[in-house]
Amino acid sequence: MLTSEERQERISSIADFPSHLEPEITGLDDQQLDTPYREGGWTIRQVVHHLADSHMNAFIRMKLVLTEDHPTLRPYLQDEWAKLPDTSETPIASSLTILKGLHSRWTHLLRNVAMSGWQRGSTHPEVGEMTLDDLLDTYAKHGVTHLGEITELKKAKGW
Repeated sequence: MLTSEERQERISSIADFPSHLEPEITGLDDQQLDTPYREGGWTIRQVVHHLADSHMNAFIRMKLVLTEDHPTLRPYLQDEWAKLPDTSETPIASSLTILKGLHSRWTHLLRNVAMSGWQRGSTHPEVGEMTLDDLLDTYAKHGVTHLGEITELKKAKGW
């Protein structure tokens, strides 16, 4: 269980994420966007689109936890999603727009969860039992992890 302070830090991380991501990806050309962050890894373009996909799923998962009695959270094949043309080929502007709007709504939702809501449970078939606190912790770190991959690649390439 997260403390109230930890919870607020993670909510702030989610709130601020699009404003940290945007300057890291703005101005990158197609060649840079299509560079994998590691050998065999996703390209920056795929990572940005993955963030929109993943965070949409996270938002919906949290709403399910808050509105249903112990829901089962559906996994998805993120590596297969990353291969689809909307992820591997399209400009990143659409996903940045999604992230800005989504994170605004998500933050509003999270800042208004009652104390009793944080321990509401769910089952994730691949992870097991997860509370709303667990989901918050997971997704606050998720964005930061992928942002780090982008910034490290840019640093290594001298961009």
